[in-house]
Amino acid sequence: MAKSRTEQLLEHLRNLQASSGDVEAAAIVSVDGLSMASSLPGHIEEDRVSAMSAAMLSLGERISSELGRGMLEQVMVKGENGYVILTAVGEEAVLTVLARKEAKLGLIFLDVNRAVEGLSSLV
Repeated sequence: MAKSRTEQLLEHLRNLQASSGDVEAAAIVSVDGLSMASSLPGHIEEDRVSAMSAAMLSLGERISSELGRGMLEQVMVKGENGYVILTAVGEEAVLTVLARKEAKLGLIFLDVNRAVEGLSSLV
């Protein structure tokens, strides 16, 4: 039996988390701010993450464009407890990744880029 689109998205998110112990959580969100699939801990509200991710990506695109930086590829937020990395998946979705503060960002970016390639055909 073929997997549904949501199951396939979840599989990609779980593979991303499995590829690196530094990835704590991940979600794929539509640019409208609706959750498509997520692998978030119970204490994090999926709807809030979805809305904030879409808003942040939109703002990042505007900043990148207005300041002549070209097409936005990624937005990264660094907090004292870790990172939030937002990456566009085509024109219709955003991959949001939460990473530990000790994360090796080069490896995280590599894994995120691989995940985006796999997710692109599903969104």
